[in-house]
Amino acid sequence: MSEQPRQPRRKPAAEGAGGRQSKPAKPYRRPQKDPVRMLAFEVLRAVDERDAYANLVLPPLLRKARQDESFQARDAALATELVYGTLRRQGTYDAVIKACIDRPLREVDPPVLDVLSLGAHQLLGTRIPTHAAVSASVELARVVLGDGRAKFVNAVLRKIAAHDMDGWLERVAPPYEDDAEEHLAVYHSHPRWVVSALWDSLGGGRAGIEDLLEADNERPEVTLVARPGRSTPQELLEAVGEDSALPGRWSPYAVRMAEGGEPGALEAVREGRAGVQDEGSQLVAMALAAAPVEGRDQRWLDGCAGPGGKAALLAALAADRGAFLLASEKQPHRARLVEKALAGNPGPYQVITADGTRPPWLPGSFDRVLMDVPCTGLGALRRRPEARWRRRPEDLDGFAPLQRGLLREALSAVRVGGVVGYATCSPHLAETRVVVDDVLKGRGAGAEPVSAELIDARPFMSGVPALGDGPDVQLWPHLHGTDAMYLALLRRTA
Repeated sequence: MSEQPRQPRRKPAAEGAGGRQSKPAKPYRRPQKDPVRMLAFEVLRAVDERDAYANLVLPPLLRKARQDESFQARDAALATELVYGTLRRQGTYDAVIKACIDRPLREVDPPVLDVLSLGAHQLLGTRIPTHAAVSASVELARVVLGDGRAKFVNAVLRKIAAHDMDGWLERVAPPYEDDAEEHLAVYHSHPRWVVSALWDSLGGGRAGIEDLLEADNERPEVTLVARPGRSTPQELLEAVGEDSALPGRWSPYAVRMAEGGEPGALEAVREGRAGVQDEGSQLVAMALAAAPVEGRDQRWLDGCAGPGGKAALLAALAADRGAFLLASEKQPHRARLVEKALAGNPGPYQVITADGTRPPWLPGSFDRVLMDVPCTGLGALRRRPEARWRRRPEDLDGFAPLQRGLLREALSAVRVGGVVGYATCSPHLAETRVVVDDVLKGRGAGAEPVSAELIDARPFMSGVPALGDGPDVQLWPHLHGTDAMYLALLRRTA
């Protein structure tokens, strides 16, 4: 007997006709906007689409959100954690997401990837319950991506939820013994080339580099500077509150906002008598001001002054000695920030818009010169975590001629017996010691050796430990709690 074809399923009889009552269709529910996660998503899209920096995009969005009384302080804290946590751990989350999909990561639309990364951070990097993390992320996907792609987000996040962070790291990172750099790159969410560069600069074994990479993934404290002659650390401590503030670790002008908070709410900051400035930057300015010069000490130069933090501290220190500060910045919008930072300084100063590689001043015009050169910013990855994914090794080639040119002009601008501070917010050897050595020895096309000598910078950072063998100084987040600032002090000899 041949098999009969499968009969189509009959529709159930209508009510009253003896059949089973049909289940009514579930009504469509509009997705609900979660202001916290919407805000975090907006920041991530700005970072991806416009190469924006989260620390510039997030604050105005938070201020706007706070206009709604229902948006509480805890909402702002969660939004901040979602943004920075997702950006810091982006490399690790990409590896996890890649393991949960059946296509190359590059084929996932960036907005979808942002929602998945936000969801992954909630699942693996916070204490948000699993069901809440998944449902909130799917709801966000419905709002910003549509119901169709929200189903894809739901499926991927449920796979991610199957393991915790440690479980995923065991699955997606190679063993340290097989590939140490790739293991560290995945575990600590840094590009491999950055891990390699930081390890070369730091030296030592596994423990040191892991401590550094972990420090890069920690949220830094907000550090204030009381500008001498205009404010005091005690004023800032009292304004912030004894329960929420601590003195600086190394700088006598520093105050740390240990409990977070809004610096702009402080009167001294609003009036420009104090500012937000990492302690590493304060130490660089203080060391240049403390280094002895031969003869007069009347004219100081900040040759790359934007956005103005070091220039403001230098201007205050110069004013205490009756010295004049010239603050030069190439970019007009950054020069305006310098003017704002220096406004009200008690001593003489001037702000100009000028290119430090083609300066308007005469050679030998200054007694002290600070040249804090443009760089990759690898020393500030705690504050700008997106920079680690944005930078490429080839960026070093672009900065190299500029850094050498600025240092040569700085050494030309200072008189014999005067001091130059070469500073950069990067620990990469190609931006620090190699630049100084090349300039001093005249390496490079058309370059000639410069008559200058290195000064040991360590005595001018009194009380700061672990400064290495000198004469230059490299600060580290895991050793000093600062950005990874570099400083070389040079005295012009002829």
